[in-house]
Amino acid sequence: MKPFPQFKNKDYLFWANVKFISEKLGYSDRKIKGPKIYAQNEIVTCFSNSKFDISYIFDDKEFKLTKEGANILEYLNKRSDLLNNYFLPNLMNREQARKEFEKLKSRLNPKCHLPLNKQKKEKRHHAFLSCIINMLTEENLGGVYFNDNPTKLTVMTDSEKPIWVFSRRFDGAYPHIIDPIAVWEIKEYYGTTTFGSRVADGIYETALDGMEIYNLKNKTERNVYHYLIIDDKYTWWDLGRSYLCRIIDILNQGYIDEILVGKDVINRWPEIVKSWKKLPSSK
Repeated sequence: MKPFPQFKNKDYLFWANVKFISEKLGYSDRKIKGPKIYAQNEIVTCFSNSKFDISYIFDDKEFKLTKEGANILEYLNKRSDLLNNYFLPNLMNREQARKEFEKLKSRLNPKCHLPLNKQKKEKRHHAFLSCIINMLTEENLGGVYFNDNPTKLTVMTDSEKPIWVFSRRFDGAYPHIIDPIAVWEIKEYYGTTTFGSRVADGIYETALDGMEIYNLKNKTERNVYHYLIIDDKYTWWDLGRSYLCRIIDILNQGYIDEILVGKDVINRWPEIVKSWKKLPSSK
């Protein structure tokens, strides 16, 4: 899933109002247990009793939407539509992910790193989504090296000296963590029974990574492709739909190049990996 092209390069006022309206009206509709559908009259209530300058959203006292106000309403409902038609159908539970992992492992007999999750006792098992990504990357690179288990920070260099060091470790990088072409992070929460701060922190981590890559490009004209891969229906859909909305916002603000959800990785990730072979070096 890539950003909506019609909302590319929207200014900070657009995104501030998207967040303000989402917070006021809610990201999710608890009555239908799904994404909220927004209406113009509801947006009016967000601002009608406020002391804010509303000229960005409304062009007169009758609260007629400006062009940007209409764009915001369109974006909010396009976001909700995406949740219903892309996220929900692709999110897997733990057993579905296990089956996909076992099929790939049996077919590929991989040599790549197959990490375990960080849980204990009966919840301890392979990190299914991370393993799937590593196996598909290994297969579609055809033996070309990639870092399937970064244990150090990613560094960009110029004339053999570091010019940028990222704040967090990614879950994978191609071809190396030194001057990568692409990096990815994986948020899988199979077996989680509560929606804790760990999930919320994951969103903020992705935003931080994306902002650093965005700033890198603006300051040095160097680009690194940034992918976010998520899964677990119970965590993300039943408990965390509002966080899915925030992920879509981060994507459309230009901080992520593409988001992959659950079983969509089986078909889409190989296409992405193959595309890297055609890219020039990041240096």
